[in-house]
Amino acid sequence: MKKTDLCLSSEGAEVILATSSDEKHPAENIIDGNADTFWTTTGMFPQEFIICFHKHVKIEKLIIQSYLVRSLRVEKSAAQEPVGFEQWIEKDLVHTVGQLQNEEITAHDGHATYLRVIILSAFDHFASVHSISAEGTVVLNSSK
Repeated sequence: MKKTDLCLSSEGAEVILATSSDEKHPAENIIDGNADTFWTTTGMFPQEFIICFHKHVKIEKLIIQSYLVRSLRVEKSAAQEPVGFEQWIEKDLVHTVGQLQNEEITAHDGHATYLRVIILSAFDHFASVHSISAEGTVVLNSSK
């Protein structure tokens, strides 16, 4: 099977929830394939966003490009609705001055229909997520 970036909006992924909103930096920027655009937090933590794949996927690798994120947790759900999330990955990130954090995570047991990414803390009052990439394969297309 062909591996693809499952988190791209062009592949059908959608951000269905974000706990902060800025019209100049909406959550949809995370999945637009452009690292120059981003979603920004509003200054309180935790902050989170949920990505819906609209299909059952198997994720083998996650790549998260962010700025000023100190720690994050990724949860997954294989349910038809965004419920029943289970903790999957938790990472402390290295502070990078003047450049994006580029966190590559090899994923195990990555079956999901939804991902919830929770920014637990940051190195400053605000943090940003520029992109999330999920390398993997489609297991089953949804009938939605």
